[in-house]
Amino acid sequence: MYSVGQYVVCGNKGVCTVEDITTLDISGVDKGKLYYILKPQYITASTVYVPVENASSLREVLTREQAERLVSRIPEIAPLKIANEKLVEQEYRSCMRSNDSTEWVRVIKTIHGRRQKRLQAGRKETAVDGRYYKQAEDSLYGELAVALGMERSQVCSYIADRLQGKAPV
Repeated sequence: MYSVGQYVVCGNKGVCTVEDITTLDISGVDKGKLYYILKPQYITASTVYVPVENASSLREVLTREQAERLVSRIPEIAPLKIANEKLVEQEYRSCMRSNDSTEWVRVIKTIHGRRQKRLQAGRKETAVDGRYYKQAEDSLYGELAVALGMERSQVCSYIADRLQGKAPV
């Protein structure tokens, strides 16, 4: 069970703070069922209600050590192998729904590579690639920002510096 004030990752809502654990006084809702009341960190004016008994879509935010380890492993994390171009969106969706930061890195690396190939061929990136790249980047950078105690806007340069050996571990 999570506690009030704790950071959690909630599916496509990203990093959220547990604001309360309570029952809901809403018609049609079981009055005896406990809910996590979550406030997304990067989606203003949004509230998420997750039944405590169905909290499998939630997980704890990475610790600082886990986040640093993930960043240092980025070069060795393999991109996705897209066997069938018609199933690319399904692959991306599956990775994003896994709620796993390593899978988000895989999506970013895959789309980055695909984008480079398309640009070299004189073509634009696909709308699907653009949408999932942003979603994966928002999810990953949001979690790393909280875990590393920095602004989300600083995460990209932090990763680049770490991979070039410029940022301290």
